[in-house]
Amino acid sequence: MSSTASSSKTDDAEALRRHRILSSHLYYDVPPSKVPLIYSPSYDIAFFGIEKLHPFDSSKWGRICRFLTKEGIMDQKHLVEPVEATKDDLLVVHSESYLKSLNSSLNVSMIVEVPPVAMLPNCLVQKKVLHPFRKQVGGTILAAKLAKERGWAINVGGGFHHCSLEKGGGFCVYADISLCIHFAFVLLNISRVMIIDLDAHQGNGHEMDFFDDRRVFILDMYNPGIYPLDFEARRYIDLGVEVKSGTATDEYLTKLDHALEVAEKKFDPDFIVYNAGTDILDGDPLGRLKNLVTER
Repeated sequence: MSSTASSSKTDDAEALRRHRILSSHLYYDVPPSKVPLIYSPSYDIAFFGIEKLHPFDSSKWGRICRFLTKEGIMDQKHLVEPVEATKDDLLVVHSESYLKSLNSSLNVSMIVEVPPVAMLPNCLVQKKVLHPFRKQVGGTILAAKLAKERGWAINVGGGFHHCSLEKGGGFCVYADISLCIHFAFVLLNISRVMIIDLDAHQGNGHEMDFFDDRRVFILDMYNPGIYPLDFEARRYIDLGVEVKSGTATDEYLTKLDHALEVAEKKFDPDFIVYNAGTDILDGDPLGRLKNLVTER
């Protein structure tokens, strides 16, 4: 293929991506009475107890909101309900072939790492597993709009940083971080984004998606001895900070402070995507770190 034909194909793909973003209904005007905290009861994944076969807590999102309500920190009626991402929304980054592969319960079971899911009718998998994920994707994308308007926003769910445009894994089916950023590029007049990924696992999905995009700077602080062990994706981290198993609070915070200072000198973003992970806390079965957790 000639360079001219290749350039034309790229331009066509970008035009189609832009059209899909401009046609999306995921951005909508949120009334001032709502706080920029996005959540839906649809986020939680629970059916027949199968979700308990993976150490990832797929009902934590609801428990977080119930805790905040019980403590008087927020009122449920002030939360923002997101719109579920459609196929056209997902095609902004994902390929048609990848989305089609999710029509196989076996493929979904391998991504969420729960083997019995392979035995379920795909219609049930779509309703009980993929619908909650698509709802959370809508929340992550909407969070960017609210953050631009209000200065900050939180999606209680999302952060599926192991999923790239062609591959899911590690309980991450859709690349919501990549989607969020592409929507922001088109709709929010944003041109420079920093991803600060503090989940204990390496964010190999967004690293692969933005490996050659200089508009995106990635600071990833992760445990190098646990999943996903993606050494190719590590090459695309702009600022990587390795924190080994057993790293305690003081050492972790010292490394984080230094990393943030370095990142600030290297890159001047006009938007920050912060991926928070509860797995950095002491006692979490996945992260293997020893950061302080306060019992209540």
